[in-house]
Amino acid sequence: MITFFRRFFQSKIGIAVTLAFLGLIAFAFASADVSSTGTFGGVSGGDRVAVVGDKKISTSDLSRAASNAVDSMRQQNPTISTEEFIGQGGLQQVLDQLLEQTAISGFAEKYGLRAGTNLVNSEIMSIPVFRGADGNFDEDAYRQALAQRGLTDASVRDELRNGLLAKQILLPASYGATAPDKFAVQYASLLRETRSGAIALLPAPAFAPENDPTDPQLQEYYDENQADFIRPERRTIRYLSFDDSVVGDLATPTAEEVAARYEENSEAFAASEQRTVTQMIVSTQEAANAIRDRVNSGGSLAVAAREAGLQTAQIGPISQADYAAQISSSTVADAVFAAAEGTVAEPARSGLGFHVVLIDDVTSTAGKSLDQARAEITAALTEEKRQTAIADLSADIEEKVDSGIALSDIAQELGVDIATTRPVTGDGAVYEGQGETIPQVLGPALQTAFQMEEGKPQLAAIVPGQLFLVFEVGQITRSAVAPLADIRDRAIVGWKLSEGSSQARAAVDRIMERIKGGAAINAAVAAEDVTLPPIDSINMNREQLAQAGQQVPAPLALLFSMAEGTTKKLEGPRNAGWFVVRLDDIEAGTVAEGDPIFAQTKQQISSALQEEFGEQLRTAIKAEIGSETNEAAIEAVRKQLTGEQ
Repeated sequence: MITFFRRFFQSKIGIAVTLAFLGLIAFAFASADVSSTGTFGGVSGGDRVAVVGDKKISTSDLSRAASNAVDSMRQQNPTISTEEFIGQGGLQQVLDQLLEQTAISGFAEKYGLRAGTNLVNSEIMSIPVFRGADGNFDEDAYRQALAQRGLTDASVRDELRNGLLAKQILLPASYGATAPDKFAVQYASLLRETRSGAIALLPAPAFAPENDPTDPQLQEYYDENQADFIRPERRTIRYLSFDDSVVGDLATPTAEEVAARYEENSEAFAASEQRTVTQMIVSTQEAANAIRDRVNSGGSLAVAAREAGLQTAQIGPISQADYAAQISSSTVADAVFAAAEGTVAEPARSGLGFHVVLIDDVTSTAGKSLDQARAEITAALTEEKRQTAIADLSADIEEKVDSGIALSDIAQELGVDIATTRPVTGDGAVYEGQGETIPQVLGPALQTAFQMEEGKPQLAAIVPGQLFLVFEVGQITRSAVAPLADIRDRAIVGWKLSEGSSQARAAVDRIMERIKGGAAINAAVAAEDVTLPPIDSINMNREQLAQAGQQVPAPLALLFSMAEGTTKKLEGPRNAGWFVVRLDDIEAGTVAEGDPIFAQTKQQISSALQEEFGEQLRTAIKAEIGSETNEAAIEAVRKQLTGEQ
């Protein structure tokens, strides 16, 4: 989770803004560790968490940045809570990035780099979220976006200025870095390298104690692993939905209304004609007449055009008015729509020349009298009245919601029932509901529901003009560590796995000693008085390993980083057990410079070099500017964010 955070969120503005102006320097903030030198004064004040050079980072800066980071991460992981975020190191990550950004800004100022107001303005105007419907920068959209994120114009400008300064410093340091060919060949040959060995798994359950822990043992385990028992925030949602059925039967359009609509749209009900034509344009009247006579006598317009070195174009179906507008000539249109189907119209001239037009098809539509159009008009007017009624009703409900009318009163007015969900999490799942999810109608409103306060209804258009939802948050249960009494069975399972993992590690150490004494891995593992899974024999190259993408199992990754003839141990995730990894043989691979894998490897290493150069520069900048942190203030921010007293 934190790896994702490090890669994805680099500023207080969050995803809506950072992607717009930090894209070019995302690599520059991919990872960083900031050390507190303890040599700089001025950090002891209770309202500051750090001093970087001569710049102070306040507790409010850190709190706001952490809150914005959590809000942004919820777009990818809706159930994450502030407590979970901090428990997994998120607050420290936010602080590290604040320290780094401040150091880079101070370094830039120290050496005379600047990002002026006009440059910052241009960056703001280029951010898509700040644009209006016409595609241009919109001041109202800008202010609204900032208000939604709890930001100020000054803080946004500071972030943009810091980003621009970082680009000026970091991009030149890494731009154009290229791996030497010999270097790339060496690394590319590793992809053809084949390794053979064995991997033994010692699962924790095989060593787990059968007896339950004592109360003190369980309490100690629970206290040390509370981050594993954090429950997500849950909310109940009370809601009602309504559509146009609530407006009831509407008055039938009167004869006067139907007649008025008929008059307003008389052209739509008048007789009409559309034609599909094939035309060519020549420069003289004589040429046009000759081609017309030839085609009317049985010749082909396409052949005539080809012989003249010209081209034909088919147009339509099209009305006379549209055709006249397209060719900018009513005279030509009159001639074309006066000719019979299958004939060539009398040549007429437009600004382009003389038109020779073959009438391919004529489609006539008879007009409709008022009586003939009455049913169609009545249906249209009825639908319009229904849409107007539901729009007026939704506007009235919205006004009531804004004025604080209770959801029960709205339900009574509409004559519908209020439904209440069971406690749900931010991803729409019913808490402990065995895969149950919220009703589909609540889906578009879920994210909003997890940002609302209790008992304050809101109106949402689920299907604009057709289906509406009025909802409010009922009971809110904040994210917190579950009491031991509530998850005792789960904690017992965790304790047993933890104890089993400890015993598995002791077994691994014994196996390692046997191998060190000359025993084969099979014999060393078999000496344990526990039933274990069969040992996996490995014989594969790095290309096969790469096919797993980023999901390479950790034991395999270790196997391909070891020295030949060595044995190593590896702990599995979440007390799953331990591995013993033995590498018996390495068969070197060969790659020529013309091999496609060479170019690919060179490009990858060059990218890694660029990141390394940027990392080295950031490290040097932080060392030169210096920083000092106030652990007491950081702890105060942590408690404030988690609600801890």
